[in-house]
Amino acid sequence: MTQELIDLRKSILEGRYADALVIVDELEGMSKQAILRQIKSFLRVLVIHLIKNQVERRLTGSWANSIRFSIREIKELNLKDNKTSYYIKLDEWESMLEEEIIEDAIALASEEVLNGAYSQLQLSEIVDRTQIIHISQKLLALTYSHSAKKLPTFLADNLIQLPGGQDWINR
Repeated sequence: MTQELIDLRKSILEGRYADALVIVDELEGMSKQAILRQIKSFLRVLVIHLIKNQVERRLTGSWANSIRFSIREIKELNLKDNKTSYYIKLDEWESMLEEEIIEDAIALASEEVLNGAYSQLQLSEIVDRTQIIHISQKLLALTYSHSAKKLPTFLADNLIQLPGGQDWINR
């Protein structure tokens, strides 16, 4: 990105505004891609913990914290600077989860679920992908309808409904 900024400055100083606009477009694209990579990273963490919860039928404080943190970070990253639009629209999560996230999350979770008791292939056969995607979408939808201040309360309400959620909240 440093080279792009140098080229941008040079283009402006030389009055080559069309070239400068091309560089600005490139920088915007790079910025958006970096944000999407971050969102996907937090989305993977979310799905890994939902997989662990589904298979182990429990919810630990650590898992709940990871789920909450991931959702809060996704909310913050997904909202564009104009504060009125999003990088990922509400109806785009399902395809992202199905096409890019779920299989990778299963592979990563296989090392953690029941201390690695299942291989990636075994875990892949056990996981109810439809349910994981549904829960993920439900949690992600909260980021569109609740402020950052109120989001933790609504997340807690949803976490209680997960397997082991009552034990987690009543600990």
